[in-house]
Amino acid sequence: QVAAQSGAEIILAFKAYALWKTFPIMREYISHTTASSPFEARLALEEFGSLAHTYSPAYTQEDFSEILRCSGHITFNSLSQYRRFASQVLAYQEHPVSMGLRVNPEYSEIETELYNPCAPGSRMGVISELLGNKLPEGIEGLHFHTLCESSSYDLEKTLMEVEKRFGRF
Repeated sequence: QVAAQSGAEIILAFKAYALWKTFPIMREYISHTTASSPFEARLALEEFGSLAHTYSPAYTQEDFSEILRCSGHITFNSLSQYRRFASQVLAYQEHPVSMGLRVNPEYSEIETELYNPCAPGSRMGVISELLGNKLPEGIEGLHFHTLCESSSYDLEKTLMEVEKRFGRF
């Protein structure tokens, strides 16, 4: 009902819920899943019946063709990761694959630095100053994190920082 009324796409995160025997019931309400490995991406395709929204801070060349085969969206963690794999995505012909880029809003309400994706020196996402004035070729969306234990107010504050730093795109 939320998805139908809002137009939002609700995506099941396998990290939080990978009880594949319930997928037939879940498919009635949720159409897509996330993945962070070739195994989760394959699970999405073979057992959930849809292409995964895949993000990993460390794709490997050995795994990338399987991730590509099983994903409809692939998000890169860094510009070097984008440069390493984007040509394979752009050349892929089996089905459309949308590319995204994880950005680091350099703002977080997380107090424990170990869990803070925006802590100084974090390698989670690209900071605004590294992007210049345009997104890399083929990037269609931005991805950022406000951790699951954060509130909607924390998300609102983080989104304001994302808009401030990345709104030019």
